[in-house]
Amino acid sequence: MSTAPHLPGTPVPATPATPATLPALLAHRAAAHGERTAVVCGAQRLDFAAWQARSGALAAALRAEGVRSGDRVGLCFGTDRWAEYAVAFLAVLRAGAVAVPLSDRASPAGTAHALTDAGARLLLHADGGPRPPGVPDGVRTRTEATATATAHHPADPADPAIPGTPGLPEPDPDAPAQILYTSGTTGTPKGVTARHANLVHGCTLDERRRPLRHSRTFLHAFPVGTNAGQTMLVNALNAHAACVTAPQFTPARFVRLIAEHAVGSVFLVPATAVELLASRALAAAAERGDLDTVRLVGSTAAALPQPVALALDRAFGKAQLVNYYTSTEAAPAQVTLLFDPARPDSPGRPASLAELRVTDADGHPVAPGEPGELWLRSPAAPRAYLGERDGAVFRGRWVRMGDLGRVDADGFLHLLDRERDVVKSGAHKVSTLQVENALHAHPKVADAAAFGVPHPVLGSVVAAVVVPDGELTAAELRTFLLDHLAVHELPATVHFRTTLPRNEGGKVLKRQLRRTLTTPDTPEATP
Repeated sequence: MSTAPHLPGTPVPATPATPATLPALLAHRAAAHGERTAVVCGAQRLDFAAWQARSGALAAALRAEGVRSGDRVGLCFGTDRWAEYAVAFLAVLRAGAVAVPLSDRASPAGTAHALTDAGARLLLHADGGPRPPGVPDGVRTRTEATATATAHHPADPADPAIPGTPGLPEPDPDAPAQILYTSGTTGTPKGVTARHANLVHGCTLDERRRPLRHSRTFLHAFPVGTNAGQTMLVNALNAHAACVTAPQFTPARFVRLIAEHAVGSVFLVPATAVELLASRALAAAAERGDLDTVRLVGSTAAALPQPVALALDRAFGKAQLVNYYTSTEAAPAQVTLLFDPARPDSPGRPASLAELRVTDADGHPVAPGEPGELWLRSPAAPRAYLGERDGAVFRGRWVRMGDLGRVDADGFLHLLDRERDVVKSGAHKVSTLQVENALHAHPKVADAAAFGVPHPVLGSVVAAVVVPDGELTAAELRTFLLDHLAVHELPATVHFRTTLPRNEGGKVLKRQLRRTLTTPDTPEATP
């Protein structure tokens, strides 16, 4: 591509280094290299030119149907339809509306709550699929095919337009762009609103500065409707590497995709990491050298148990294990932690502590090394709960994470527990993360969760639910734990299960486990 020569003495035209919105970023990438693959999901391939064209056509159809700036539009897609979801999400933003991403794994009640709470009157879902269960009667449903086929009228020509997309409104960076619902592990999911400027923060128009330049492709299996999934969508738009999505997570399929696409970056949550490490497929792939292309293994959504982190570090011997510490409320704020196998008690040392604060209950910073509440500072327009002000979580650009932790003298972050999960047993406070680390260290424990249950004398005691890998008794487990935990940290009861209940983001539903303890589906043991 040729450019006009610059004449000495004349000002150099300024080129913006950052896009104002995600639609502007897509338009840039489609113009720069439209034929480059952006998203791969099964047999589906989506390049930037097709992403731009299809999202533009769908956006125009939405405008023709009456969708206007600020309207809320639900999006319900499975992990096998990530390419369709990518088109639909950008179409909603290009139409000037607010996207409400939902997972097809959500319960009908959860879908109904989100659509009603957000005030959505339209839902986009996968082509060829039925109307998702739980959609309220007053919400219209469309697919990309049905919406574009029934669009007879162009969008309002009076709308200010993005260059190259006449008739579509140019999104205001300060306008709402997305409402994402929290996991709801402890209560009713809350809608978290994000503006366009928030979603596009950290993105670039400079090809030399694109993230994941060490990778030709990156791989994930995150569902739509989660913060981790939305991060992968932004990566697909912004990264040098193409996004490969596993249509459905199984260890065999996941490692096969690593080899097939020469994957350089792998993104997991603790639940998929545990399942992957327990599989024969991973060991076989390592023996064949199929994992040698991987240079980065990222984990997010929850804390990795120490034994799981060490096992991942060994399995992906040529990769750096990175823990990403963030939340739906805090994004794009996050702390990137490089895991050090010599310091497995910590998820890693942040490159900078400027955006992380450890405070007491009143919000005052604590002394270095002291435990306290963790806060992250958003570098962009901060998010907020839909329809409410919560000073306990959002204070200016600072967001309360709901975790307890400390930063040691060497700058390593230590996550002590979720505030709500700390077990107050008699005179002691017990970290459930500490108990889970000890449980995962047993070679016959495939998965485990610890939490507090009421006790008539101590107030609360620790209970554990364990998924065994082979034959395991409570007595064996107790003997093992005596060398890893203090007496007050030992689980008062151990319950054996075949699986742990998890939400669509992979987090253990401890609330559900507490409810089912009185009617276990496998024998309960009291060590």
